[in-house]
Amino acid sequence: MPGFGQLLNQKYVKGLVLIGLEFIINIMGNFNRLIMLSFQFKIDEAIEATNYLWLMFYPCLYFFGIWDAYKDAGGGEKPFSYLPLVFSAYFVTVGLMFSTKLTLFGYLIGPVWLPILFLPIGLSIGACIQWILLKIYNKDVKKT
Repeated sequence: MPGFGQLLNQKYVKGLVLIGLEFIINIMGNFNRLIMLSFQFKIDEAIEATNYLWLMFYPCLYFFGIWDAYKDAGGGEKPFSYLPLVFSAYFVTVGLMFSTKLTLFGYLIGPVWLPILFLPIGLSIGACIQWILLKIYNKDVKKT
């Protein structure tokens, strides 16, 4: 849950703000109901219950919370280490936006499962871009 990592890192105000935002977005986007309906394979009902305008904030909040807690705990020292999580947030949001139309083998996947399927795409593209930029960055560092 966004904010718990910050609490563990003793960043209490930031953690409580992220937890508060998570609750607001969760409630306004009907996220718990969507999860329940999706696990019951009631995809049409899940799509109908989704408040997309609110739920589209969730991936950014979620992946920011992961990155921020990791960075505060001493990680993320390598240049461009944030890129896989940035692209994950982007692709999960795109998956959410297309969840009403995009089918897989003729089946609607819905607003919970399709964004999850877009996650590895975002992680992979972000990691590839990070790798390319690190190659360029390391060449520039060696020249100086």
